[in-house]
Amino acid sequence: MSPKILMLGWGFPPNVSGGLDTHVGELFDGMRARDVDIELVLPAEYAPEDREGIIGVPTGDGDIITRVGRMSETFATRAADADIVHTHDWFGYGPGSRATANAEVEWVTTFHSLSADRNLDPPTREVETERRLANRADHLIAVSELTATDVQSQYGGDPRVIYNGFSTCETTDRDFKAELNISESMLFFVGRHTNQKGISHLVYAMDQLRRDDVTLVIGGSGHLTDQLKRFAELLNVEDSIEWVGYVPEKELGDYYAAADLFISPSLSEPFGITITEALSAGTHVVATESGVNEVLPDDCVVEVAAESQSIARGIERGLTLEGSPEYDPVTWDEVVDETLALYDSII
Repeated sequence: MSPKILMLGWGFPPNVSGGLDTHVGELFDGMRARDVDIELVLPAEYAPEDREGIIGVPTGDGDIITRVGRMSETFATRAADADIVHTHDWFGYGPGSRATANAEVEWVTTFHSLSADRNLDPPTREVETERRLANRADHLIAVSELTATDVQSQYGGDPRVIYNGFSTCETTDRDFKAELNISESMLFFVGRHTNQKGISHLVYAMDQLRRDDVTLVIGGSGHLTDQLKRFAELLNVEDSIEWVGYVPEKELGDYYAAADLFISPSLSEPFGITITEALSAGTHVVATESGVNEVLPDDCVVEVAAESQSIARGIERGLTLEGSPEYDPVTWDEVVDETLALYDSII
């Protein structure tokens, strides 16, 4: 008999803010397709309507800790009928703790990233919450060996690695290189404009390249956008950069396909879903260390250090590559298989 699962998430496709939400959505849909008895608790604001098995809880105003706290009672109550509760990242600590205090269930938690990955100066409260999570949850999962090693070294936990599935993007005949009037080489980056993403090193790499036949297209936005634009002006490379802002999901595949290279300059990238999206569009990638590199052939990604000169050299090398990258993707079906195998071993 398969176990009954209660999962906690934050977003759900198409209402996603990052790879964690995509992961949760793929797990839930994949398990429901196999008739697994699973319920998913989400903030009502991001939950799809009229989906069997999804429980939306209004979280109202306030910071994320306050809002997560408003889901804890529902999560703990529904845990009474579950065999396993499965949370994700630090925000699941409160609901998971309350659930295991109120019911005899096994607690699984997945680390998608650590606070130290997302912040140059990690908030003490998040770090301590992650430490408690790593030591209190019954079973730990990490989305890469890179993340598992960090959990072990920082918190003493010993996660099992279940890699993320590879994401794909649909493409059409839309030619963004032509629309942006780029006649020669196009580089592409998309993501949140935060310190973690290392965009300042990429902007500085444009100065190191010293080429007038390369245009960098930067998608996304964030609290550093204005600062990054000013940095480009100071380096006198603003004419070599196109800032296109938020990229709708329906356009994303065509941006990847139009690019000669996708650049991922992150200071920390526990997995790297954008890398898999770019590869799915047939575009070569220049990237700093990431979890996804662990399951790709050595010649699939041009790996660079998180500093401008290394990125510039990587771009020069990447622009000489021909054909499409060849690799075997990790499928979401495989992720579901491995997660269910863990559940079965627990029961």
